[in-house]
Parts: sequence; C-alpha cells; structure tokens
Amino acid sequence: MITCGAEIKGSELILCLLSKQDGLFQIAECRQIRHSLHNSNESDSIRKFQSLLKKLFDDYKVTRVVIKERPTKGKFAGGAVGFKIEACLQLIDGIEVSLMNGAAIKEVLQKNPIPIPYKATGLKAFQEGAFTVGYASLSQE
Repeated sequence: MITCGAEIKGSELILCLLSKQDGLFQIAECRQIRHSLHNSNESDSIRKFQSLLKKLFDDYKVTRVVIKERPTKGKFAGGAVGFKIEACLQLIDGIEVSLMNGAAIKEVLQKNPIPIPYKATGLKAFQEGAFTVGYASLSQE
C-alpha cells in the first residue's frame, strides 16, 4: 500500500510516495514529483490536471493521499488555485484523501521522530513538507 504525502504551495503540488511494511518505511521513486496547475480558470485545464494525477496514482498503486492542511484565513492562508488542487485530489475515484494539520504532524513527530536526518533520504529539499506529512500519517497507523 503506497501513501502519497502532498504539499500544496501556490499553484504547485509537491508529492512524496511512501510505504510502511513490518515497521520499515520505504520511499518510492516517482517520475514526477512537482505538478503545476496553470490556467486554473479553465475547466479543461483542471480536468487534464486531475487526469494526470489519476494516471500517476494508478501507475504507482497509490491508495491514499495525505495533504498537509493549509489555513483558510490569515497570513499563511492557501489561495484559490491551491484549493482547486486539493479538490482535484479529493475527487479522484478509488483514492482515500485526508488532510493533516501542522499541530497533528508535530504531535506525531514528537512520539515517532524521523529516524534519519532528512538529507539522508535522498529527496529534494522542496519535498520535505510532503515527506513529513506522509511519514506522520504512516506513523499513526
């Protein structure tokens, strides 16, 4: 069972594929870890974006997506395009989608710290948020 950690920054979706078996975490390779939603006012563009994600999830046998939740108000509030990306993920058939807020992530990481330094994972620096939410979600199980 592959879980996809996802972080939305502006009009960009950042992914990290993870699995956990016998207490060991595996980071799966992914052909494209960054996806941008351009022309978010055109429904064809949104459908194409969602179709691309569905194909990616089918190819990698992703069963669950965990999105790092963004505030709806305040200084760090998510924008309209980000919420469209979130909706695209939530409406993909056959994929369980959940949100995890920063406080919940922090609480899980206090109980289950990441066993190696992030740099040792081999992931790109910009994937850290997606990795962290995916790791926290799998650690809760």
